Amino acid sequence: MSDIMYRGLGRRKSSSARVILRPGKGEFLINKRVARDYLMSDILLKDALQPIVISDQKEKFDITVNVRGGGLSGQAGAIRLGIARALLEVSVDFRKNLKTAGMLTRDARVKERKKPGLKKARKARQFSKR
Repeated sequence: MSDIMYRGLGRRKSSSARVILRPGKGEFLINKRVARDYLMSDILLKDALQPIVISDQKEKFDITVNVRGGGLSGQAGAIRLGIARALLEVSVDFRKNLKTAGMLTRDARVKERKKPGLKKARKARQFSKR
């Protein structure tokens, strides 16, 4: 096992992912499980691996991820940002392509809190004027 490792932290909604890239054959583990078994959806897996595909590093790194919180979609988004940030540690040359693809921007949308007197964040009882 190589001593060289590149780290990246990604967050999305209430999920937080710590990503470690090591030179290798392309293994992808999430919480000590094979990524395909963990995410269960090809769409989410593709979304999480987008930075690797854009930077053309598909079979060059082993990816180990520790992710907590949220659901699978938020976790996939957090993993995507973590991988993109770890790739920047590998080489600054990836920055231009990742930036134009929007991989380095944290999605700041989070669930709005419930307000008192309302049923949900914005849902109120039906209003009758007369």
